[in-house]
Amino acid sequence: MQVDGTAGRVGRLDDMTSTAQSQSQPTLRHLDQLMAQLLDGVILIDATGVILSANAAALRMHGVQALEQMGKTAEGYAQLFTLYTAHHRAMKHREYPLFRLLAGESFPDLVVEVAPAGDGEVRWVHQVRDVVMNVDGGEADYLALVINDVSERFDAEARFKAMFSANPAPAIVVRLFDQRVIQVNPGFETLTDFTPEALVGKSLFGLDLLRGIADRGAFRRHIEKGEVVMQTEAELRVANGSTRRVLFAAQPIDVTADDALLFTFADLEPRRQAEKALAASEHHLLAIFEMAPVAMIVTRDADHRISTVNAAFRQLTGHETEAVGRTPDELKLWSRVEQREALEHDLAEQGRVRDRDGKLLSTTGTEIDCLVSAETICVDGAACSLWVYQDVTERKQTERELADAIEEVMKDTNWLSHSILDKLATLRRPEVRVPAANLSPREREILELICDDLDDSSIAERLKLSRNTVRNHVARLYAKIGVNRRSGAVVWGRERGMSTRRD
Repeated sequence: MQVDGTAGRVGRLDDMTSTAQSQSQPTLRHLDQLMAQLLDGVILIDATGVILSANAAALRMHGVQALEQMGKTAEGYAQLFTLYTAHHRAMKHREYPLFRLLAGESFPDLVVEVAPAGDGEVRWVHQVRDVVMNVDGGEADYLALVINDVSERFDAEARFKAMFSANPAPAIVVRLFDQRVIQVNPGFETLTDFTPEALVGKSLFGLDLLRGIADRGAFRRHIEKGEVVMQTEAELRVANGSTRRVLFAAQPIDVTADDALLFTFADLEPRRQAEKALAASEHHLLAIFEMAPVAMIVTRDADHRISTVNAAFRQLTGHETEAVGRTPDELKLWSRVEQREALEHDLAEQGRVRDRDGKLLSTTGTEIDCLVSAETICVDGAACSLWVYQDVTERKQTERELADAIEEVMKDTNWLSHSILDKLATLRRPEVRVPAANLSPREREILELICDDLDDSSIAERLKLSRNTVRNHVARLYAKIGVNRRSGAVVWGRERGMSTRRD
């Protein structure tokens, strides 16, 4: 009895233990309660492929509201939904996560695109992982598919990739944790002639793409920490081994699978070449300016101070380098300040002046007659004026001496012919036309018509004279002007402006 009693008590203890164990083991109801609290989607199936449960998040991620709309089994699910790889390749049913889960495969982070069957348009992007559960440590009792909806992230990545490829500005994407290039856009390929295969997967620092950075250590620390790199000039290595001057910046981005930095580049090589060409051009112009045989200076429009003088100016005026930085008035360069002021006024109004009379003073006080020309120019972005002084002192002196000589000669004209006197007078005052001194009005009238190339008959008809009368007048004027033929009379008369035709 005791034994039986003991046996009975042992039996009741075993039953109680079994009941306690079963109550402590998770049930489907417990799992449903747990899944309902999760933000991630969970699909629970058994070893035969029957879909036991799906939480609200999983239903929402498939665009359905009830478990029955999931297909009830793995096969039913495959009939209702079409899956694609992350590269949009249609997956075979055996590649679906549910079938791989049933086959015992593990996939910690698998990305699939999901579309309703027959739709063809991807609606969701899921990142899925497998979970296997057993109650007693033996065979799996439940299989779970945990789903994270990454549609927004993949949409952002797709938009970024489209913009990245279409952006004409050269750019690369560098993965943060190992500083390896993961994307290269066409603009960068064009700039450097590198193919994507030559760059993708390679270390940014191993490639030695960026050279000539002032503080390379600080630059590397910024990259390793994923910090913004402000605009920096550098030499960018290109495929042929040479470098191009660029301006680049780096910015952290979160639209790729891994944390990354976006590098963008602006090509400064055309600017550098232009600067070289400009420097060479300015050097050539400076050499021409310095070697020009005509005196020249450059003044700043803002304050009229002299910024440059050439050798001819130094030789003409005696002013050396002390002229630079000073105004013409401080140098006492002009004999008459009002001349300078008038020229500066006209230059400001018209932008240029040409061949205007002016008098300069040398350092010794000697007056220098000049023809002055000026032009507004731009030097290093500043408005300036180029002044040119052509020394005509000797020419003016020669003209004055010649005029004085003519004046002396004409005081006594008895021994000179009228032709010589007329030519001397014309030379002395070229702007004045000198008529023949001894011709009568009628003779002058006939000579003007001769200079118009009229013959005697035409002259007689024009003046209503007989032909013989005209001939007599012509003979007398020939004698007076010292010619013996009609062509000579024409030359003599036209030299003195005699003609009825006026230009």
